[in-house]
Amino acid sequence: MVHWSAEEKQLIASVWNKVNVEECGAEALARLLIVYPWTQRFFASFGNLSSPTAIIGNPKVRAHGKKVLTSFGEAVKNLDNIKTTYSKLSELHCEKLHVDPENFRLLGDILIIVLASHFARDFTPACQFAWQKLVNVVAHALARKYH
Repeated sequence: MVHWSAEEKQLIASVWNKVNVEECGAEALARLLIVYPWTQRFFASFGNLSSPTAIIGNPKVRAHGKKVLTSFGEAVKNLDNIKTTYSKLSELHCEKLHVDPENFRLLGDILIIVLASHFARDFTPACQFAWQKLVNVVAHALARKYH
């Protein structure tokens, strides 16, 4: 189990409470698909992903980004029980979708970039440390069924 200090919990919550899930989720997923184009193979049903403009304007990317970040909110609410929180999603991504678990880490790193760009003033090094810890724990929990 991961130990979260009171300061880490507060830093995570203070940023999360400002997050527009629809906007930041869409931006994070779009960035993932643009920066790491091999991840697009998991989204073949999303239609046109042929360029950054197409990806950013794709309504399915926007909707799934919102869904992903909404799910990430469950980690924020359940910091002390992330493995259980993501057990079913880990199973889905491993057994049915066959997503490379490295993609979870990549998306987490991109989420850090998105949050830092949206909340620069609040995203201090201590805040980044707490968020980096969180995205790593989430990535590990999502990759759990792969082991």
